[in-house]
Amino acid sequence: MSGPDSTAAEPKPRSTAWQTALTTVQEVEPPFIPAGAHAMTVVIEYPPGDPGAPPHRHPGPAFGYVLEGEMLMELEGQPPRPVPAGEAFWEPGGDVIHYQDGNNRDDMPVRFVVTMLCEPGKPMLTLVDDAELAERAHLRVPRDS
Repeated sequence: MSGPDSTAAEPKPRSTAWQTALTTVQEVEPPFIPAGAHAMTVVIEYPPGDPGAPPHRHPGPAFGYVLEGEMLMELEGQPPRPVPAGEAFWEPGGDVIHYQDGNNRDDMPVRFVVTMLCEPGKPMLTLVDDAELAERAHLRVPRDS
């Protein structure tokens, strides 16, 4: 029996686009994942030239991707580096200080997405005070002049 509704029941051919849709932008082995970890994904947006969050740390690893603009990334033990739109970044979390995540450009905003893994009951971000920064200054890579 054919009628106006007979084609609606026919299955559509399945697309094969999924076979080439995936592009790996980052693959890392974090040093640890907190026991009982939960994940939080956030989008962070800073206006042109904004320095971003003050020095801080995360209790677990964080994985990110710059959507627009260019972030300046600086982790303890590593020199500052620009991360442009379309590039991924990560940090191990734990005891490592995250010095910078600000906007590296003064002519456009920066927008990035970050997924953080955290121990239950701990904040996703803890600011580092001036005394600890001074105590750990020897672990920070000197900036180029």
